Amino acid sequence: MSTTSTVQNPADDHFQVPSAIMQTAVYPADSTKLEISLTTEPGDVDELYAVMYFSELQPPPLQNATTRRFFVYLNGAPLNDAQPLAPEYLRSHTLHNADPATGKGQYNISLVEASDSKLPPILNALEVFSAMRNTNTGSDSRDVGAVMAIKELYQVKRNWAGDPCAPKAYTWDGLNCTLNSSGIPRITAVNLSYSGLTGELITSFVNLSALRILDLSHNNLTGSIPDALAFLPSLKLLDLTNNQLEGSVPSALLAKSQNGSIALRIEGNPNICINTTSCKAKLKSRRKRKIAVLTIIISCIVPVIVPLLVVVTLCLVRKQQASKRGTAEKLQNEGTLQLENRKFTYVQLQKITNNFERTLGKGGFGTVYYGHLEDGTEVAVKMLSQTSSQGTKEFLAEVQHLTRVHHKNLVSMVGYCKDGDHLALVYEYMSQGTLKDHLRGTCSAMLLSWRQRLQIALEAALGLEYLHTGCKPPLIHRDVKSANILLNERLEAKISDFGLSKAFLNDDHTHISTKVVGTLGYLDPEYYIKNQLSQKSDVYSFGVVLLELITGQPPVLSDPESSHLVEWVRRKLAKGNIEEVVDARLQQEYCLNSSWKVANIALECVAHSSVRRPTMTEVVLQLKESLALCDAGEETQCQNTSSDILYTGSSEISKVGGTLRLQEADSDGPSAR
Repeated sequence: MSTTSTVQNPADDHFQVPSAIMQTAVYPADSTKLEISLTTEPGDVDELYAVMYFSELQPPPLQNATTRRFFVYLNGAPLNDAQPLAPEYLRSHTLHNADPATGKGQYNISLVEASDSKLPPILNALEVFSAMRNTNTGSDSRDVGAVMAIKELYQVKRNWAGDPCAPKAYTWDGLNCTLNSSGIPRITAVNLSYSGLTGELITSFVNLSALRILDLSHNNLTGSIPDALAFLPSLKLLDLTNNQLEGSVPSALLAKSQNGSIALRIEGNPNICINTTSCKAKLKSRRKRKIAVLTIIISCIVPVIVPLLVVVTLCLVRKQQASKRGTAEKLQNEGTLQLENRKFTYVQLQKITNNFERTLGKGGFGTVYYGHLEDGTEVAVKMLSQTSSQGTKEFLAEVQHLTRVHHKNLVSMVGYCKDGDHLALVYEYMSQGTLKDHLRGTCSAMLLSWRQRLQIALEAALGLEYLHTGCKPPLIHRDVKSANILLNERLEAKISDFGLSKAFLNDDHTHISTKVVGTLGYLDPEYYIKNQLSQKSDVYSFGVVLLELITGQPPVLSDPESSHLVEWVRRKLAKGNIEEVVDARLQQEYCLNSSWKVANIALECVAHSSVRRPTMTEVVLQLKESLALCDAGEETQCQNTSSDILYTGSSEISKVGGTLRLQEADSDGPSAR
């Protein structure tokens, strides 16, 4: 059953379940009992907590009348004492066991209708927690104090709760921790980029004495750079780009930057100076420019502005009229588009491709051929298939998008051809082929290293992020896959076939389509069911690509049994075994913690519900952090044993280290939040 009415939480309810969760419930359709079985796998701690949420969604026949009453049992023990539970209409109620239940791996929850009840039991939501074996030592007290002060001052909006570094699997988002010689975790990296931080840099960062990486880029921090940052003994990277900092860079910090002991990034702070002398010169120059500009404006604007406005107005009117006439004639006679790129004839394409001699592959609506221009520039020519039922329409759509989309991680268009029935696009040539070919071992190139895979993932994410946030209106790709990520001679990644992206047509940033498009294995299951396309559909597909990069496997596995790569990885990681997931061809030449982190990002991307998936901007930030750790030497010793860098992000790995089976419950029933 379900409702659209708001379900209220009591003021003293510590759980505060969202109303959307409580607006659905399950009940036994042909029984007076609702039963749920929970099974944990061997090796888990045999202690379980079940938290159940109830609310009556069916209006009572009489005011204050109670028609639904039931008992709740966990492994036969009552949870609501001797009195039956009677949920209130549109008001949440929480029930849980105060002491851990032990059941030797098997747990049963029973909701049994009371003898005087007129309706069967219901359940709106269920959360299950199992105890964890925690052998980790707590974080250093000095680090805890410093990071709590940072959280308080900047009002950090992340999952910062509990111990910053322990347990290992729940390290705070944006932090990395390293065990010191005494086995105590120390905070060694802080990444708060794109976090909306405002105000000045506080000295609490200096109290993180083991800090190696501090990334505060892309915020709105003001004031000067604290001198004390230069005296952090282990600091290797300080990224302050794109803030509003001012003043001179501390001399000690500048000296370390110049001798290479610290990588200092301060671009995008217009009021930052290298030293005191340059600051004074910059301030003096700025004042002189302001005075000069004001003088020129005042002396010139009065005699010029009036006649200038008249001339400009007349020109704009005439230009607009001419443009309308020209556009109408052009569309009527040719139906093509005005492009800044070069226009080729079909004969020229024959010459460029040596009469279409070498085939590179099959595109979305035709064949792609290798060619080179008169100056020797290598190109890829995509010819529209004559059998495509919507070829012309798709071609014009792709050309229109490509003329206004430019990014270093998107394949560039060199020109186009519309010569009679011949339609073609001419792209830059990507000599190293597709990412799919490299991961499947069909390329003669060497095996991609772990670091190269990280770099490719980041570059592809940047291209996709640009489609989502840099284009106006935003664009969705609709077919993100490893075959649409191309590599040049330097193994730089660029996304292709984005020209068929659809612009978002409404404020909800979605596109309703009557025909599901995409590639098997990469399709967002929510899109497949609802035919509702969004940016998060691209995010899901990109998550599958990340899993391909980690495992080297295709999205649909056939050996030993047919299964989806996403589910296969989830099963492996639920047992805490990353070694069985990472591409065996790497021969353990990868970083354990880095691989866990990328796996976490991937699993967030492929969450079943689109609202739980990150944006591409968030994905980019996480991949940048992982890559920065490698570049800063955080992961210099890569092995498949324990590592001293303890990083994980959030993931879809279940809170119960086993399997959860719901019996006599519909697919639309309650689920863990």
